[in-house]
Amino acid sequence: MAADGAPALPEVVRELYARFGENLFTLQATVDQVPTLWLPANRLHEVLRYLKNEAPKPYKMLYDLTAMDERLRKHRHGLPAADFTVIYHLLSIDRDIATRGKGDVRLKVALQGESPSLPTITNVYLNANWYEREAWDMFGIVFEGHPGLRRILLPPTWTGHPLRKDYPARATEFDPFYLDSLKQDMEQEALRFVPEDWGMKRGTADHDFMYLNFGPNHPAAHGAFRVVLQLDGEEVVDCVPDIGYHHRGAEKMGERQSWHSYIPYTDRIDYLGGVMNNLPYVLALEKLAGIKVPERVQTIRVMMAEFFRITSHLLFYGTYAQDVGAMSPVFFMFVDRQKAYDVIEAVTGFRMHPAWFRIGGVAHDLPQGWDKKVREFLDWMPKRLDEYKKAAVENAIFKSRSRDVAAYDTACALEWGVTGPGLRATGCNYDLRKVRPYSGYENFDFEVPVFHKGDCYDRTLAREEEIRQSLRIIEQCLNNMPSGPYKADHPLTCPPPKERTLRDIETLITHFLDVSWGPVMPAGETSQLIEATKGINSYYLTSDASTMSYRTRIRTPSFAHLQQIPAAINGQMVPDLIAYIASIDFVMADVDR
Repeated sequence: MAADGAPALPEVVRELYARFGENLFTLQATVDQVPTLWLPANRLHEVLRYLKNEAPKPYKMLYDLTAMDERLRKHRHGLPAADFTVIYHLLSIDRDIATRGKGDVRLKVALQGESPSLPTITNVYLNANWYEREAWDMFGIVFEGHPGLRRILLPPTWTGHPLRKDYPARATEFDPFYLDSLKQDMEQEALRFVPEDWGMKRGTADHDFMYLNFGPNHPAAHGAFRVVLQLDGEEVVDCVPDIGYHHRGAEKMGERQSWHSYIPYTDRIDYLGGVMNNLPYVLALEKLAGIKVPERVQTIRVMMAEFFRITSHLLFYGTYAQDVGAMSPVFFMFVDRQKAYDVIEAVTGFRMHPAWFRIGGVAHDLPQGWDKKVREFLDWMPKRLDEYKKAAVENAIFKSRSRDVAAYDTACALEWGVTGPGLRATGCNYDLRKVRPYSGYENFDFEVPVFHKGDCYDRTLAREEEIRQSLRIIEQCLNNMPSGPYKADHPLTCPPPKERTLRDIETLITHFLDVSWGPVMPAGETSQLIEATKGINSYYLTSDASTMSYRTRIRTPSFAHLQQIPAAINGQMVPDLIAYIASIDFVMADVDR
């Protein structure tokens, strides 16, 4: 508390006020308590350079960059006038570790008019490149000086910017789709890769380069993903990752679904993460609504999230081994993955996409006999991991295809926004479950696997050890499952417990309204970061006191990780690219959203 009784300003706010003066900024209060400051566009670069390079504990990572169409928003009391807002979310690993979870700062720039623009920040943070292209694609915001401002998620022939409020949100609001031969030829021609458009040369004085389309339909591309390779023989001179083939408009859907009915959509983002995707969404909403969930709910959520970490890592493990030449492990790992899904299905009723977490709790209580199923899996899996280690990780070919391939250090990882096992493989001991625990992770005893070479091999070892630590966490859930309700006793818990709707008319009416219209969340902004299967995943939600989200921002780890591909693989061989892509561990739904 300050001397006058007011809450003390966050450390980063005090530093910015001391360096630039208080009058430069407008401080915004948010539900998530992330320091949020508005500033003019002409001072943005100066402030960002200070935060990245001069601040006592610098913000080396541009965690996210997004935008919002403010034109229909009603609850904007005390905020600068804006038609559009560009939002920069910075993360300081050092500050986060030192302050136990206070390493964020959010900067906002207000823009006016139908064709807003501001300078690019790619000369400050390299990974702003894709984020600015996304903001241009979705909102039509021009970033002056950007090295290649073009569409990234939508086809180059697309008209309009879908996340603007005047753009339709439902298919029934569009004219019928047609694709005749002329339009198909035009669309195909628009996808032609022209090296000069990307600042690439077709050759040198001595020889020509070869350009090779890898994907978007290739088994080693791990989804509808294309990389255009500039090759000198088998050496990758440069490459251009091309995404967007899987784009489904999940953020736009958030504006048309009720808070509750949007939960199944979250399952389909990292579609290998299951309920792990529900978790940041419902945690963010629980902050917004002021819901405190029972300890039993927290423990159940942790247990099921760790089951999905195991299933996701097993798929990575098997497919990575396959991509470097080992054909057998993937079949054995799929067997074990199915055993984990048997437990998940017994608890939730579904396998890959349970959509089982709820605002304020889970869909139903643990079924009778759940503990026996979990114990059987815990007894089975460690022995299998030991076998995999002998068959795959300690295999000479596996090692030769993985060691010293696509290695990068911590500084490079932070520059490109890499999180999760890809960051911890560089020697950076950073896991949100330890640094800023959520859902009761502070009550569990587990280690964070850290390796140091930052190559494909270490990224594999990190995930292999994470499976063991997940088993350790699940065992603690099994042995220490709290008693109590499976939902919070709060009016915005959705839907209310079924047994209560059968006893009193008020709860029945609430149930009817919450399911048909959806709960009305208080106005405000909130976010939640979690340590998901592939890195840090988060939801940044804006409520305008309605039954639906005004703006749903999904920051996924895979989007950031694919942008780093050229920086990590240029100068290495085509087979190394295959190993590197497999070691990233991504799914295209997590990239394209």
